Amino acid sequence: MYKFVTIYRKVDDEAKLETFFSGTHLPLAEALPNLRHREVSRISRKPGGQSRYHLMLELYFEDEMAFQTAVVSETGIQLIQALKPWAEANIITWFFAESFSE
Repeated sequence: MYKFVTIYRKVDDEAKLETFFSGTHLPLAEALPNLRHREVSRISRKPGGQSRYHLMLELYFEDEMAFQTAVVSETGIQLIQALKPWAEANIITWFFAESFSE
């Protein structure tokens, strides 16, 4: 499996973040071609106290080629364009990863 992970940091305007996530990010992500599974995590805390993170979305694809096909689709381009300002403002961290179970 191959995954695309987006982690949102906590922000002062949590309502704005939630509106963007629920109204833009998640619908675009769910419309990506080749998407096998998605997982949303609301981060409550870290060991020893508060976390600086609020939310994580993991999008799973069969392999890297399936992901690459998805990200260059019309929906994929819209998703990346929507996320860029959040990344540039250091509100999100995003990365791609090989994922496997043992």
